[in-house]
Amino acid sequence: MSNRAFTYNGGKVEPGEHRNLRFVVSETYLGDPIRIPVTIVNGEHEGPTAFLSAAAHGDELNGIEVVREVAHEWDLSELHGTLICLPVLNVPAFLAQQRYLPVYDRDLNRSFPGSPDSTTAKRMANRIFRNFIEPCDLGLDFHTSTRGRTNMIHVRADMSDPAVARVACAYGTPVVIDSEGGEGMLRVEASNVDTPTITIEMGEAHRFQRPLIDEALEGVVSVFAEFGLQKTRAVRWPGWRTVITGSREKTWLRADAGGIVDMHFDHGALVHEGDAVCTITNPFKDDNVRVEAPFTGLLVGVLENPVVYPGNPLCHLVELDERTRRVVEREQSPNGGGET
Repeated sequence: MSNRAFTYNGGKVEPGEHRNLRFVVSETYLGDPIRIPVTIVNGEHEGPTAFLSAAAHGDELNGIEVVREVAHEWDLSELHGTLICLPVLNVPAFLAQQRYLPVYDRDLNRSFPGSPDSTTAKRMANRIFRNFIEPCDLGLDFHTSTRGRTNMIHVRADMSDPAVARVACAYGTPVVIDSEGGEGMLRVEASNVDTPTITIEMGEAHRFQRPLIDEALEGVVSVFAEFGLQKTRAVRWPGWRTVITGSREKTWLRADAGGIVDMHFDHGALVHEGDAVCTITNPFKDDNVRVEAPFTGLLVGVLENPVVYPGNPLCHLVELDERTRRVVEREQSPNGGGET
């Protein structure tokens, strides 16, 4: 908690300053610098230091607009603390419009905290992490589903860590998927150095989805209120919340046949045990394979690309307890919710 200058390798931002910079994280084959855009807003008032990041995967665009709007459209004149906005972490992948770094197809979001003497991805991750992630008191990392699938907005967080759980609950999504995460993930490695961080999943790759962007911004407002970054805002309650903890409570339904998929529900829909979530057909529509929900739950993620091989994922289903199920049923009435 400080209103002192924020320093990074090569610069300093004093209280009351708002600075846009392009920070060098690597070099091209021609020796030209690879720079990521960074906006630092250092408030005049004492408070925590928070980061917002997006596009660790270069084709995940929704979060870019969330971070840009906070940095450049919000009134931050009364900010209590410091805000680090990193709208495009993975610039090489963003320029190529692909998920991973073009160099050796590395995943930047499995490379944190990085190393100055290792792979390209780990060197980039190290520059980002040491300068802009580790100095923070909390973080929000925005993602989307991978190509061909889409997610309802939800949080992924290690709820066994009280500091992380506080950020997750403050963000105010109805669904929180509790997981430790994998080695090298930004949220995992940041939380390991006492910068409690959550992942926000929202929508699909390669596009801006305005309703999800607006909902994600409401979550940022709520976190800012919880941690005192903006004193005039309120922490939001989503109306209901379910924390998915065990593997039994969540599953990816996968195709047992190849073909063309007819999804019967959208993401966010409540489905009941035995409901036909989708049907897989051949080109002649004379061999239909019905895919049923194994339990009553919420479709967090669904297929967008309607063609599958056997074994391809179709939808991400999370189980709801009876009380939560009743709330969701009321919310999605009178039509049963979500069916297309």
